[in-house]
Amino acid sequence: MAVKLRLRRMGKKKQPIYKVVAADSRSPRDGKFIEAIGMYSPKSDPATIEIQEERALYWLGVGAQPTETVKNLLSKKGILLKKELLKDGLSQDVISAKLEEFNKIKEAKVQKLLKKKAEVKAKAKSAEKEVSNSAAEVKGAASE
Repeated sequence: MAVKLRLRRMGKKKQPIYKVVAADSRSPRDGKFIEAIGMYSPKSDPATIEIQEERALYWLGVGAQPTETVKNLLSKKGILLKKELLKDGLSQDVISAKLEEFNKIKEAKVQKLLKKKAEVKAKAKSAEKEVSNSAAEVKGAASE
């Protein structure tokens, strides 16, 4: 039996929530699954990813193949990095140091992104003020 780690869609219309599941590759997307190992909510800001690391490592260890989306989620959480480090036979101290470094880099990227987002909002607000001021000028000139 070929096992895949994939997403199972749940939630209402236009409000998707996904379960990360280990399922037989022949079963339908929302059909029977072996085990649920996490949740993914893309609509929240930022997207929420909750995965049981031990169970994901177990399924990857026994040969389960993740889909592209699940592979990206596992990569964002650092689970694929940990799997590779365990496969290389490194000690727990080295693995925890590398994962800590990975988390610091990820946090720095998030902070940079939030800063850029705030700058874009500030520019949009100033442009909106400029447009409303020029519209008021045009309206005043038209009434004269």
